[in-house]
Amino acid sequence: MFTVMVRKEKMHKKKFIIFSIIFISFLLDLITKNYAINNLIINHSVSINNYLNFTLAFNYGAAFSFLSDAGGWQRWFFIIFSLIVITIITFFIIFDKETEYIAFSFVLGGALGNLYDRLLLGYVIDFIEIHYNNFYWPIFNIADISISIGIILLLYSLLIKKNKTI
Repeated sequence: MFTVMVRKEKMHKKKFIIFSIIFISFLLDLITKNYAINNLIINHSVSINNYLNFTLAFNYGAAFSFLSDAGGWQRWFFIIFSLIVITIITFFIIFDKETEYIAFSFVLGGALGNLYDRLLLGYVIDFIEIHYNNFYWPIFNIADISISIGIILLLYSLLIKKNKTI
């Protein structure tokens, strides 16, 4: 009886963590993009400090503006691709008890944030620009940060598990 209660409590805690990460990632992305749309001018940089600008940009492609000039078909390609990735990650979170659910939750929250933009607008709103001297990293958003955190956590987990077996 006690074991069943502990198992249920762990399951509820896991579901709460998953939902919280996805919800907070998505909501923070939505709020910051709304701020960017209402307070920034397209392609006009607002310097925050020596390394950070806020620069509103509309990304019709994927990471690093991949396929951004493809003529429009890429919107549907990235929507379908996002839906497939979201479905696979959701499957892992629900059915794989050993999954890295925290990492996948970050990826899922970010993927949902960018998918929301693509469905609603046809492009992704980006506004965070990091630079050093004349080197500028491509402009990104909170959803991209969330996806990156998830991928970094997954890679870390893979490296740790790999090292344990050696």
